[in-house]
Amino acid sequence: MLLHGVGFVEGRDNWRLNIGPLSSRFRVLAPDLLGWGAGDQLNVGYSFAYLVDFVREFQDALDIRSSHVVGHSMGGWIASLLAYESPQRVDKLVLVASGGLATRPLSTMTTWQPPTEDFIRERLEKVSKAHPDPERAIRERLGLAQDPERTARFGRIMEHMSNPETRQRYNTTRRLPFISSPTLVVWGRQDEVNPLPMGEDTQRLIPNSRLEILEDCGHSIPVERADEFNRIVLDFLSE
Repeated sequence: MLLHGVGFVEGRDNWRLNIGPLSSRFRVLAPDLLGWGAGDQLNVGYSFAYLVDFVREFQDALDIRSSHVVGHSMGGWIASLLAYESPQRVDKLVLVASGGLATRPLSTMTTWQPPTEDFIRERLEKVSKAHPDPERAIRERLGLAQDPERTARFGRIMEHMSNPETRQRYNTTRRLPFISSPTLVVWGRQDEVNPLPMGEDTQRLIPNSRLEILEDCGHSIPVERADEFNRIVLDFLSE
């Protein structure tokens, strides 16, 4: 199961460069998390607890007792909480530039505004090439960004996730030492969103874990270094 990051443009399509290669050995599921993509939204400022429960209920709906879980950025935060709360649900865990340790919110969350067309096209340029209809994928996101009700609700998600009390309550520092799933931590050397020391601390805190550092790579590892990322994840999950 692949869990995406926090941005409005993030979602299932951001795994387009990874789903095919990973599905050579595994059944791959890449859901839009609750509040992202074209699915229904709740008109509340829900946050981490809602999303962790969404993943569990997603497994239940598909009659999946447990799965490997790969989480990027916010998705890694959600995956960490899931592995802590429901260890029987997670076979192996892959945390990719994962959030959860830092209590400070990102400036892109505290000052969030609906993305422009140029931003959406630039953000989806690489992954949309793996889509059977690239322009359709981009048009879908453009349509969502132009829906004032949807963007207002997403703004409330960002506001809630940026709240210092929320971030402290769901901080993973005290939780990571209790994760029992075999864990791979993957980080980019040049990550400016979640700098490498966060990755080193994540690996240090989780028993039975190891760290893979990708050189000349920033935060968006599954897109920036798709081939290397796919190989590393496949090797780990196949051990």
